[in-house]
Amino acid sequence: MKRSLLTISLVIMALAAMGQSLLTPETLAKREKRKNLTVKEWNTDSSTKTRWLDHLTVYDSQGRKIEEIEYATYGQRQRVTYEYDEATGKVTKEVVYNDRNKPVRIRRYEWNENGTKAKQYNYLPNGKLYTIKVFEYIFND
Repeated sequence: MKRSLLTISLVIMALAAMGQSLLTPETLAKREKRKNLTVKEWNTDSSTKTRWLDHLTVYDSQGRKIEEIEYATYGQRQRVTYEYDEATGKVTKEVVYNDRNKPVRIRRYEWNENGTKAKQYNYLPNGKLYTIKVFEYIFND
């Protein structure tokens, strides 16, 4: 197991050093299936048989999630939009909107060379930075 993890880590670092995309064949296959896709999830109340849109996810021409909306019976509960780095394909920015479609939180991301998340910067809607989350990866033997 240790040897497999070490081998995978070395391959990822080598690809990153060569400037290659860190997207696996599985990820690329999933993205291919999601190109220009919109997924609607419907919910139905078992007693009243009332049906409402529960969730909506939109993917772009490259199969990347660009918008996700969560609904309640009264309408939109929350919406999140995503922006990506064209070179790496990694999410660089998320904007979270409330039920009135007003931005409430902005997240920006930094990534390590091996494709793992390094930092998450959390901003208020006015652009003021309020927290920084740092990711630490510890491999246990």
